[in-house]
Amino acid sequence: MKTLYGIQYLRAFAALAVVVFHAAERTGGHFAIGAAGVDVFFVISGFIMWVISDRRPVTPQRFLLDRLKRIAPSYWLVTGIMVAGAIAGLFPNLQLSAGHLLGSLFFIPVRSPSTGEIWPVLVQGWTLNFEMFFYVLFAGALFLPRAWRLLFLTVVFGLFFAAGLIWDPQSAALATYTRPIILEFLGGVFIAELWLRRKVAGTSLGLACVGAALCGFAAIYLMGAEFDEFICGPLAMALVFGMVSLETGGSIGRVPVLTYLGDASYSIYLWHTLTISVAVKAAEILGLDGGLTLLGAIVGGTVTGVAAYELIEKPLRKIFSGEGLKRRDLQRRPS
Repeated sequence: MKTLYGIQYLRAFAALAVVVFHAAERTGGHFAIGAAGVDVFFVISGFIMWVISDRRPVTPQRFLLDRLKRIAPSYWLVTGIMVAGAIAGLFPNLQLSAGHLLGSLFFIPVRSPSTGEIWPVLVQGWTLNFEMFFYVLFAGALFLPRAWRLLFLTVVFGLFFAAGLIWDPQSAALATYTRPIILEFLGGVFIAELWLRRKVAGTSLGLACVGAALCGFAAIYLMGAEFDEFICGPLAMALVFGMVSLETGGSIGRVPVLTYLGDASYSIYLWHTLTISVAVKAAEILGLDGGLTLLGAIVGGTVTGVAAYELIEKPLRKIFSGEGLKRRDLQRRPS
């Protein structure tokens, strides 16, 4: 799939928004709107999966295996570090149970014994429970002819959403899978279909969509207003739709730093909270003020994510894609 720089930039900004959100939360600051980076991620996920499946046909089994190899190894590693830290007493508020740990590792929503919230051991991993749910439904759509897939996803997501409105399920799994936030994946799929059919907006309207979305997020932040997926979902969809429209019109060029941060966004998302916790503890010992602590937490969380991308995610991706084995095999062959 050709690199869409607008999507890469959104991935970068979404990851950084989440970093700032968690850093501010730990240092007494206010940047709750940064959590909306997750909404942008979900829309992007729907967009990318639909485009990839259209450009590179794949079986449902291969699709699920590819997605699992893409997201699970790094996530399992960070989860393992959290478990080891809890056992060592580094995370005194983290309570462990076998059921919660298994649910965390296999992307099954389970209530945390620490808080009662539907969170895995690595708290930000809650988004991966939604991602895996989307991947499973998407794999189901791949069994169907191309012409029926969009209708299938629309009906299934609509039924889950309606079930949540009607029955308000309390079990962890159903409460997760019926949340309105699942419609953000579907929104990304619809945007991708419009993009594939060249039915996106022109440059002016695309810019208006991006501007409206950013103004909406800014207004929520400046007014300190309450927000949820009913508000952030449409804003995230408008943002993604506007960006792909601008890219189609040739209005977005390559910015290497942002492109790279987009590539590293998954590792930044997974690893940043560990560094933020260390940064906050260190700041307390050194007696740093809130501003310096916030800055250190943001920079530290981002740098750790980038380092993890280079030293962990990229090598793991090569191993699980078979690239490392192929290279070693070539090296062993006689010339």
